Amino acid sequence: MARPIRIEVPGGKYYVTVRGKNGLPIFQGEQDRVHFLDSLSRISPRVGVRVHAYVLMDDHYHLLVETPEANLSRSIRSLNVSYGRWFNRRHRRSGAFVQGRFKAILIADERDLQRVARYMHLNPVAVKSPWLDRKRRGASASNPVQGPSSNVVGRGLEILRQYPWSSYRAAAGYRKPPGWLWVKALRALCGGRSEVERIKGLRQYTEEAVREGLIDDPWEGLVRGVILGSKKYARQQLKYAQQHVKQRQRDQRKKALQPPPPEPLKWEQIVKAIEQAKGERWASFQSRHGDWGRDAALWLGRRRGRMRIAALLARVKGCNYGAVAQAVSRFDKRLAEDRELAKQFAKIQKELSQFQRQR
Repeated sequence: MARPIRIEVPGGKYYVTVRGKNGLPIFQGEQDRVHFLDSLSRISPRVGVRVHAYVLMDDHYHLLVETPEANLSRSIRSLNVSYGRWFNRRHRRSGAFVQGRFKAILIADERDLQRVARYMHLNPVAVKSPWLDRKRRGASASNPVQGPSSNVVGRGLEILRQYPWSSYRAAAGYRKPPGWLWVKALRALCGGRSEVERIKGLRQYTEEAVREGLIDDPWEGLVRGVILGSKKYARQQLKYAQQHVKQRQRDQRKKALQPPPPEPLKWEQIVKAIEQAKGERWASFQSRHGDWGRDAALWLGRRRGRMRIAALLARVKGCNYGAVAQAVSRFDKRLAEDRELAKQFAKIQKELSQFQRQR
């Protein structure tokens, strides 16, 4: 079966879930969860991703994120690699700790965003409270489902409000949100003119499901398993994603047909070519400030030899890091202004290219 297409759009809002490999736990204690959230707090601002909600369970985690730069795959991969390496070292294991590709659903409508956030935040309650019916089984106008008892409701609300590894407490104002968590967007979806009213609305919207003993299924409008929205919107985004995939495949084929780049030149070959052109030994002009031969050797070492400036420093006496960088830049300008030097240098480059082909 073909993998679901990955849709990445600027400003996209996604529900992301990642599960442990073979159903194994990806969080084995408090320290694991603390480190994961620390990784999330560092990586999300660095890659420009906005985290609207999160829930950490034992063998999986949920995220509700927004990607202004259309970089979902790179962002989640960075998070999983960073945490996965730490997790493996801590627990003395090796290999992948997650189950294949992460699941991502693009959410088109703000109402769906609100429902998905509630679905996420109620996950710990649903896991610890079997009475919470996700699919409203047996409910109808003539035969309504009887709600849970007050004791059961109280227990469910306690789990929801006190679960430490969820963003609900921060979003609902039970604790101060961390600076990297974007809680205002979810609060605004619940209405209210002031922040206090919005927080109250978010609490009521989420906790009402516990009181009723029911969770709305937010996936009724899911298209192709990757888009939550209208069919028209889904068609547009799928078409865009397919075109992007085809273009990337064309670029890869084009790149594969191109000849490989030549091997980098060795420093000794560069120096020998410059010596022949100047009629001088390298030792006589390598310390001569402003000498075109010295600058040309540094330029060739950097551009054709792919050498780092630190490596060039070891081969030129009386230079510091800045002087080497300036010499390379200076030679660029000199080639543009001095036609005779440009002609002479073109011959040097031609000889060096022949040497590369011979190898």
